[in-house]
Formats: sequence, C-alpha cells, structure tokens
Amino acid sequence: QVKFVESGGGSVQSGGSLRLSCLASGAIFSMLNVGWYRQAPGKQRELLAEISTGGRPNYADSVKGRFTISRDNAKNTVTLQMNNLKPEDTALYYCNAGFPSAWGQGTQVTVSS
Repeated sequence: QVKFVESGGGSVQSGGSLRLSCLASGAIFSMLNVGWYRQAPGKQRELLAEISTGGRPNYADSVKGRFTISRDNAKNTVTLQMNNLKPEDTALYYCNAGFPSAWGQGTQVTVSS
C-alpha cells in the first residue's frame, strides 16, 4: 500500500529555516500530486503546499514567499524548504497525495520567538 514518511523537523528560532523531506512508496510516484500539510494542537489539518505531477507548485497564503516545495521523481521524494519561520508555524507536518488511510507519523516543527 501507499506509504509516506516525513523527516527533517526540529526546533529553530524565529527567522530560521528547516528542510522537510517526504519519502513515498507503494505507488507510481511520478503520477501523484503531493501535498504538505500541518496540524497544530487544537486546530484542523491544513494544506500548505502542493506540487503537481508536472512540477507546478501551489501555496497557501500563509506560507507563500517563505516555503518552497519541490520534487525528485527519481528518489520518490518531495521536499519543503521553509524559510523565515515564525512561531505560528509550530505544528506537526505531514505529506500525502490524497490517500486518507496513508497518513504517516509526521515530523514536528517547533519555532520559538
């Protein structure tokens, strides 16, 4: 079955950067539109960025200009480069491609002021 494994989270100060990676397996990766999501305590999961099969990105307004999504089909990975991080970016970050039963463990991002 399809599986997503997220990595790269950590703790940084406001203004810092992190680079998250999503490794997918169990599907033809190049045929997937892949998204990065996050969920903060007490809040709903939200879509931050998505990259199409052709490499076209889309971003939520909250991260536009600060986050960059990219993909490497040869490695079955999607990367989220996060710059100028803010305390409100603190959350558990996930990737998925439309498979409700394939949510991974996520990777924690904590930004301190």
